[in-house]
Amino acid sequence: MAILMIVVVLVALLLAFFRASIWGWLIAIAVLVPLVAMVSRISDGALQTVYIALGIFLAVLGIPMLRRLLVSSFILGIFRKILPQVSQTEQEALDAGTVGWEGELFSGNPHWRQLLALPKTGLSDREQAFLDNEVEQLCAMLDDWDITHTRQDLPPEVWQFIKDKGFFGMIIPKEYGGLEFSAQAQSAVVTKVASRSGTASVTVMVPNSLGPAELLLHYGTQEQKDKYLRGLASGKEVPCFALTGPFAGSDAGAIPDYGIVCYGDFNGHSNVLGVRVTWEKRYITLAPVATLLGLAFKLYDPQNLLGAEVSRGITLALIPTDTPGVNVGRRHFPLNSAFLNGPTTGKDVFIPMDYIIGGTMRIGHGWRMLMDCLAAGRSISLPASATGGVKLAARTSGAYCRVRKQFHVPVGKFEGVEEALTRIAGHLYVMDAARTMTAQAVDMGGKPSVISAIVKYHCTERGRMVINDAMDVHGGKGICLGPDNYLARAYQQTPIGITVEGANILTRSLIIFGQGAVRSHPYVLKEIHAAHDQNNKRAVREFDEALFGHISFSLSNAVRSLVYGLTGGRIIGVPTEQPTRRYYQALTRYSAAFAFAADVSMLVLGGGLKRKEKLSARLGDVLSQMYLCSAVLKRFEDDGRPDDDLPLLHWGMQDGLYRIQVAFDGVLQNFPNRFAALLLRAMIFPLGQCRKPPSDHLGHQVASLLLKPGPVRERLTAGMFISRDENDAVGALEAALTSTLACEPLQAELEKARKEGKLKAREELQQIAEARDLGIIDAEQALQLERDYALRRKVIMVDDFAPEQLRAYQG
Repeated sequence: MAILMIVVVLVALLLAFFRASIWGWLIAIAVLVPLVAMVSRISDGALQTVYIALGIFLAVLGIPMLRRLLVSSFILGIFRKILPQVSQTEQEALDAGTVGWEGELFSGNPHWRQLLALPKTGLSDREQAFLDNEVEQLCAMLDDWDITHTRQDLPPEVWQFIKDKGFFGMIIPKEYGGLEFSAQAQSAVVTKVASRSGTASVTVMVPNSLGPAELLLHYGTQEQKDKYLRGLASGKEVPCFALTGPFAGSDAGAIPDYGIVCYGDFNGHSNVLGVRVTWEKRYITLAPVATLLGLAFKLYDPQNLLGAEVSRGITLALIPTDTPGVNVGRRHFPLNSAFLNGPTTGKDVFIPMDYIIGGTMRIGHGWRMLMDCLAAGRSISLPASATGGVKLAARTSGAYCRVRKQFHVPVGKFEGVEEALTRIAGHLYVMDAARTMTAQAVDMGGKPSVISAIVKYHCTERGRMVINDAMDVHGGKGICLGPDNYLARAYQQTPIGITVEGANILTRSLIIFGQGAVRSHPYVLKEIHAAHDQNNKRAVREFDEALFGHISFSLSNAVRSLVYGLTGGRIIGVPTEQPTRRYYQALTRYSAAFAFAADVSMLVLGGGLKRKEKLSARLGDVLSQMYLCSAVLKRFEDDGRPDDDLPLLHWGMQDGLYRIQVAFDGVLQNFPNRFAALLLRAMIFPLGQCRKPPSDHLGHQVASLLLKPGPVRERLTAGMFISRDENDAVGALEAALTSTLACEPLQAELEKARKEGKLKAREELQQIAEARDLGIIDAEQALQLERDYALRRKVIMVDDFAPEQLRAYQG
């Protein structure tokens, strides 16, 4: 019996590791069942019955015609009944975008060589020159206190610079006067601007994200492109896009805004076929100054002027804001950010049919158009702006904690502060890796709908964590608003990124796994499409192929999950050696476990999984952390595996793997079917949970990287704007850090003299003068120490105002 069990296990292992098809599993059953029966020493009659039953079973499942007739068609009927109802907008969201690396993570067996073979990210010479010149100039022009407190807007010269230098045309082809930048370049521009001013970064990124330019490029008629793209590229036209309204936020199907197909008068012409549109929108960025309004509404044709259908679906139009009846100009004021954002309304505004983006052939396709464009835009804009803000927080927090002392010790050396610095540096390393890898996917032609949701959610959430930690370590310096406070506006404005382009609660609980399970799974979408196919013969054939491929897939991942759990994944072949080998193995193990858990969840809960938002969120957390860890590994390889970066690599990977374990445990503890939960736990954690969060020792290594200048600190904060002007708050902090480190030997001499009683003065400047007069230091060293004192004082001091100075600009 022991030998038999060994044979059974070996056969299962071979089938699992070689991804056996249904034929492989059937052959294994054909061999193992008789073997088990014979070893069990059952009677000849019973053995004959086993053979007959086995023959029938193999014939039914092994002969495709019989299987489809007796099994697949029956299961398809059940599947059609239990398949949850999906609205048109949900279906279009599921169909939108492309599948990239998340599909490999869903496979249970990621092809790591495929990931590592992707070209290293980088900018063209032209793009790098723009970043080094125009973007650098723009950042130098920005005074965030003046923008947010005094003006509540960008200065006129900044607006003009942005327009003149083509910032609004980064996605527009050169033939239309645009810059035609890669996604990497767009991301780099937004990251750098965001490290200086949130207002400016939003102003720059919105025209290059989901909006008129991108919609025109993908779907506009040639006439529309010729008419508008040059103006958009030059800044002559300022775009906005209006989707969200008071009664329709995330639920696009509930859009109350509507248009009625009719004839009307337009520009002196009568009997023009067009649409009379009524809308009320809010939260529309650039609406107060927009010259072109992109608009989403439901189109109706009650007179059948376009055909037999009355309800034509969500449609998009591009309307000049000087069209009679269009109302813009008022502003919202989102958390002391001064980017222009406001409502727009219109009542029975008549527009001709050629205002519809893409013309009449695109009527009713608006939601799919938006979903496809959102997949690309969300991959770039918000991850970049969040990362830019975190780069600022990381660099300034490290410098401030080295310059600022308490009890004669830099505050960064205290373990409590060190813990916060560790998180700041670790999160930044992960965020920047995910930002660049996702932008690369867009550059390779992808429209990563699931990945875009992952990076949007996790970059903005980690950005929130980092800015909270940065405020904590800055203490009073962080909470007093003024020109010298480089963090407070970012702290105030953090919830904006959390809220827009898919609120984070919605994104985590409904989109990442809810959409990913269908889009990224190798078989689920095929099964759904087969179920919706009206051609029954074709539907049964395609469903049969998908179903039994799915069964084989699930069985393989179940075995792989168990074996990898028992061996800790050590038997998994991966493309690299230490120090990353075990991380690749761990991710492969969790990928198999995730694929198996996803299949069990969909099988057991069916359509009810859609309503189990907490469960879906935790499964989404597993997928997200696997993607973030993949990005960290890719970054480490692309950077040339620098030894100095190992603390950041280890922290990012250990934190991510621990979060995966926690998410899995949350799924298992709360899975509604306890038998299934026990099965999953046995297959995923057969030896229990062994992952630990990053250690304090590792955290110390990570935090120390921020406390002093060096190649790691430069790589970690590369791409942010750093002022060299000592009158600038960040410039002064950079100078103070350099000065503090240079003056440490001199400070040690002064401290020694104080302890020996040679210095009698109480104040630091007086002590410096006394030490110079006593010959302890020379005149040049005294000047160096006096400058160091002035820099440290400037960095530590906070702004104060006369009451009248705090009144907002009224001119």
